[in-house]
Amino acid sequence: MKKESWSSMKSIARITGLLYLVIICCGLFSELAVRSTLIVPGNAAATVDSIMSNLMLFRIGFLSDLIMVVADVGVALTFYILLKSVNNGLALLAAFFRLTQSSILGINLLNHFKAILLVSDNSFIEALGSEAMNAQVMLNINAHSYGYLIALMFFAINCIIMGYLFYQSPLFPKLFGILLPMAGAGYLIDCFTNFLYPQYADVTEIIVMVSAIVAELGLCIWLMAKGVDNVDENYRISQ
Repeated sequence: MKKESWSSMKSIARITGLLYLVIICCGLFSELAVRSTLIVPGNAAATVDSIMSNLMLFRIGFLSDLIMVVADVGVALTFYILLKSVNNGLALLAAFFRLTQSSILGINLLNHFKAILLVSDNSFIEALGSEAMNAQVMLNINAHSYGYLIALMFFAINCIIMGYLFYQSPLFPKLFGILLPMAGAGYLIDCFTNFLYPQYADVTEIIVMVSAIVAELGLCIWLMAKGVDNVDENYRISQ
C-alpha cells in the first residue's frame, strides 16, 4: 500500500493554507470591497446606477468569487488527504459537503453575472423599461445573496465534521477541533436566521464574522506557518 510521509503532509498542509488564504482574500474582496460598496439595500435604481458607474469593479468581484470557488475545490481535496487517516469515511463526507458548497457557489455566480449582463446591454432597458430592468437586477442580486446562504449550510456541516477530525488527528492542535464546530454553528445560526427571521440577520452576521475570523483565519495562518504538528518521523498516512 502506498504511503505518504510526514514531510509530504507538511507540504500539503502549507499548500492548503495558501489556498485558504486565496479563498479568504477573494471572498472578503468580493463581499466587502465590491457588493457591500455598490449595492444599496432596498433601492434598485441607486444600486443599478452604482453598478453602472463601477462596472469593471463589479466584474472583478465576479472573477474574484470564481477564483475563490476554484481554490475551494482544491482545499476539499487537500483536507481529505490530510485527515483521511483519522476516519476515511468522515473525511470523504466532509469533502463531499465542501464540494457541494463549491458547486452551489459556482452556479450561484450566474445570478451575479446576470446583473452584469442586464446593466451592460442597453437592449434590456429598451425591452423592459428602466424600472423593470432595475427590479430584475435587484432580484438577481438578492437571489445571489440567498444562494450564498444555501451554500454556507453545507459548509457549516463541513466545519462540524472537520472539527471532529482535527480534534482526533495528531497532525493539528486540538484547539481547531473546537473552533471549527463553533464556526459551523455560527454559519448555521446565521443561515436559519436569514431564512426565518431576517430582521435579526445583522446580529447573527456579527456572530459569523467573529467565529469565522478566529477559526478560519487562525487555521489558515497556522497551516502556512507550521504545516502540521511535529510527530514521529516514522509517521505515515495510508493512501
